[in-house]
Amino acid sequence: MQRFKTLLPQTTFSLRTLCSHRRAFSAQPNYAEHDDDDSQQQILVEGRAKSRAAILNRPSSLNSITSSMVARLKRLYDSWEENSDIGFVLMKGSGRAFCSGADVVRLYHSLNEGNTDEVEQFFKTLYSFVYLQGTYLKPHVAILNGITMGCGSGISLPGMFRVVTDKTIFSHPEAQIGFHPDAGASYILSRLPGYLGEYLALTGDKLNGVEMIACRLATHYALNARLALLEERLGKLITDEPSVVEASLAQYGDLVYPDRSSILHRMDTIDRCFSHETVEEIIEALEKEAAESYDEWCSTTLRRIREASPLSLKVILRSIREGRFETLDKCLVREYRMSLRGIYKHVSSDFFEGVRARMVDKDFAPKWDPPSLKEVSEDIVEHYFSPLSEVQSELVLPTALREPYM
Repeated sequence: MQRFKTLLPQTTFSLRTLCSHRRAFSAQPNYAEHDDDDSQQQILVEGRAKSRAAILNRPSSLNSITSSMVARLKRLYDSWEENSDIGFVLMKGSGRAFCSGADVVRLYHSLNEGNTDEVEQFFKTLYSFVYLQGTYLKPHVAILNGITMGCGSGISLPGMFRVVTDKTIFSHPEAQIGFHPDAGASYILSRLPGYLGEYLALTGDKLNGVEMIACRLATHYALNARLALLEERLGKLITDEPSVVEASLAQYGDLVYPDRSSILHRMDTIDRCFSHETVEEIIEALEKEAAESYDEWCSTTLRRIREASPLSLKVILRSIREGRFETLDKCLVREYRMSLRGIYKHVSSDFFEGVRARMVDKDFAPKWDPPSLKEVSEDIVEHYFSPLSEVQSELVLPTALREPYM
């Protein structure tokens, strides 16, 4: 484990320095009065002694997030933060997933039907919730038991405590569908050890719960079989003190180490290959590594990159590199621009083609446009990062009230 301790940065992406200001807490608001029946069924609420739990409840869709779900989450979290009777908040998923990310098939169909305003509102609400999560005044526990993909990490990882299990599978596969890791991913991934963030974003490779602990994406590890005991213990707590919540999590935690097959044992190779300035140079470095080492991992990594959208690869690499030097709010504002550029067909229709090929028709043969890296010009990439036009409003976050942290 000592090897992995040397990989870990001295700072972490968790935004858990409490704000110096505290707002007045009101007595119990009716946080459900504006929710429709679907969202109430898809986001369940459990009331506990001094806490509340939000449960993502679309198990047949791996708890993929819809517009109504994220809107309900934001209303719930706003009201819980203001309620002095609630000490801390918990989030978990039902079934075999925590959250598989955004319901991109639903977004795909909405866009094809011309409902662009609805999709824009989804991103705006989602990113606003991620920022709320990252600046939350109360302790937050996310139990990432099962599949945790895409924006599933954005709605959970910026919180104070992140519990993973032997069932946890974490990944950002957006490059494979012609999109980019969003919902704060450029902030989170860019703060991983070395160039691990670039590797995960460009390849879509997975981490398990043990690996998430080793690189500080998670704070606690508990076996799936012990989760019921852990939740029972948390449910009985009458506190708003982070140290008390942490002690209860640690009581049911397990000490774990990455096994020999872990990607973290390849950090030297990852840093050597993924530290280059361009995607083309990264591919060239991997090809050289493959030729010299005959390592199957290099061939697999190259295949994953070559299957992805060439445009997405270049956009993603720049996004991660810029995210290293930005606060969470700056990353979200930039990612909002990138997302709107990605869902419109002004430059490329790769998002539509990627979702069609992998999730709608499932022929797994996307026709990317541009079709190759050499045809992705700097001007095309720059378009994704440039300010929005006058007819589209930028994402505005309450940074004056909720101070972001590096």
